[in-house]
Amino acid sequence: MDRNRDSRRRNDDEQVNEFEERLVRINRSSKTHAGGRTFSFGSIMVVGDGKGRVGVGLGKAGEVPDAIRKGTEAAKKSLITVPLDGGTIPHEVEATFGASRVLLKPASPGTGVIAGGAVRAVVESAGIRDLLSKSLGNNNPVNVVRATILALQMLESESTVARRRAHAGNLRKPFAHGGQSADQSAVKRRQPAPLQQPQEPKRPQRGRNQQNRGRRGAATTPAEGNE
Repeated sequence: MDRNRDSRRRNDDEQVNEFEERLVRINRSSKTHAGGRTFSFGSIMVVGDGKGRVGVGLGKAGEVPDAIRKGTEAAKKSLITVPLDGGTIPHEVEATFGASRVLLKPASPGTGVIAGGAVRAVVESAGIRDLLSKSLGNNNPVNVVRATILALQMLESESTVARRRAHAGNLRKPFAHGGQSADQSAVKRRQPAPLQQPQEPKRPQRGRNQQNRGRRGAATTPAEGNE
């Protein structure tokens, strides 16, 4: 019996060290009755290993630590696997949950995670380092987190898409971002046009008649003044 308990404790400790826990938000609610007020707390927890596995859970309890513990346990039971392409996602995706709508786009290396608090917690826990995102609907953190999880579930790897299309070889990509091998010949960078020096405007040439008129006017002017 003691050996079984020790093995269970070791497995629990290894699982705790494997996953990273993030608290998105704590909600407090109160109920008024004859004896006074009773408070309860709800937590939104995100758990991930940074290698493509992430989960979200909600926990409710009368104390904050119990709510966090329940949310963490619920998140570990709802883990999903995200197909990563290097440090970003394979393609653009958009998902809706309730009144919240989340748009995720792949980014080149060095961009970082451009996201809000709820979306950032989910994607960073999954191991995504470069991402562009936008929250287009309601900013309720529960709905935003759920919409982000749905968007990550809709992702497909390059090999899966190629197998479904019966495509031999690698698919064409807009840029190489450290993921699976891509055809570099298909990636063409637009060369800037050479700079041209501005040309001076040409002055119109004066004809003989205009020159003669100018000379006559200059010659008659002082004579008129003397008169």
